[in-house]
Amino acid sequence: MLSKSVLSLVEANSMIDAAFAEADQNAWKVTVAVVDDGGHLLAMRRMDGCAPVAAYIASQKARSAALGRRETSDYEAMINGGRTAFLSVPEITGLLEGGVPLRIDGQVVAAIGVSGVLPNQDAQIAKAGIAHFN
Repeated sequence: MLSKSVLSLVEANSMIDAAFAEADQNAWKVTVAVVDDGGHLLAMRRMDGCAPVAAYIASQKARSAALGRRETSDYEAMINGGRTAFLSVPEITGLLEGGVPLRIDGQVVAAIGVSGVLPNQDAQIAKAGIAHFN
């Protein structure tokens, strides 16, 4: 039998707190979503002033990072590099930079997705949430 770490709600919210701190420091308005390793939503918060669509995009970025076990920037780079067939992959719809998986003991146990600012800024915020565990 295999065993793995599982992210608690308290830990998911602490990731969001760390991500929000990074966004606040830069005066960025974002939505942050955290999912489990199967892409199921654990927690999500949208800052006042952030566009409502960011809630949908952030959760899809997190889901795609969890299911694919990689940063969503990798998908965006593949597509921008000409591999447009990747757009048809089922269940992986958050193909924009800003989704980052959380690895514990080499296994993906969760992922975070951020939306609301520029792609590299979304990723910066997401990585601040992940760094909370490193």
